[in-house]
Amino acid sequence: MNHSDLELPLVVQQYLSGRLAAAIELARVGGQSTLEWFCRTDIDVERKGDDSPVTVADRGAEQLIRNTLSQRFPDDAVLGEEFGEQAGTTGYRWIVDPIDGTKSFISGVPLYSTLIGVVADGQCKAGVIYIPALDELVFAGRGIGAWHSRRGAPLTPAVVSKRLLKDGLFVASQLDSFAKRGAKAGLEALEKEAYVTRTWGDGYGYLLVATGRAELMVDPVANAWDLAAVEPIIEEAGGRFTSWSGKPSPFEGDGIATNGLIHRQVLDILSASSN
Repeated sequence: MNHSDLELPLVVQQYLSGRLAAAIELARVGGQSTLEWFCRTDIDVERKGDDSPVTVADRGAEQLIRNTLSQRFPDDAVLGEEFGEQAGTTGYRWIVDPIDGTKSFISGVPLYSTLIGVVADGQCKAGVIYIPALDELVFAGRGIGAWHSRRGAPLTPAVVSKRLLKDGLFVASQLDSFAKRGAKAGLEALEKEAYVTRTWGDGYGYLLVATGRAELMVDPVANAWDLAAVEPIIEEAGGRFTSWSGKPSPFEGDGIATNGLIHRQVLDILSASSN
């Protein structure tokens, strides 16, 4: 597969001095590298300090991305899930999750993603979500819109839906994470209000919201590498992305993505359920 075969608009190619185009390429290259290990029975699964799983595929993909960044943007900072923080001097910071949804990956479920965000001045300026096993991509840059492609098809704008929650799809990553933060009542209230609830979560859930196929994605507990890439994608697609408190996301802790129309309703439901 040619990882540079997408015809990117000139504004995308030039955005952040080429960093968005590089993020798209690296998400695809890194993500595709994980397919070597996908659905294999001989892959070893280790447990990290927080009991989350990690594999050679996670580490290999992140190292591949880091190696390329060290050559093309050697003075940029990098934060990755598997290899931590690398300081930089340019003011740019890359935030990388090589496999968002490792539990899906090791279970042979194709709905895991590779996430890359590019931060400057404390704000994520560009983000990429790539689903390797489906060859589906969504990305955005502040002020230049959000874009979507499936299996190398030409890019089309990514746009959120206009459905209300009562007619809409609510997605989340792992339902017991609501209980872990004492928000089980919030989960039940959202399930009651939504037309349908599914656990197509992680980066794929956010992709569904950005492309108008889901109305709500909620993360009760999340890290910077889970969320940084998501914020510009959701907002450039016309939706809203905030913390549970309704404030702009600090890239970690928790996150809510909606089509915008239902955002206030979701915040009110979660707030009322925590009292």
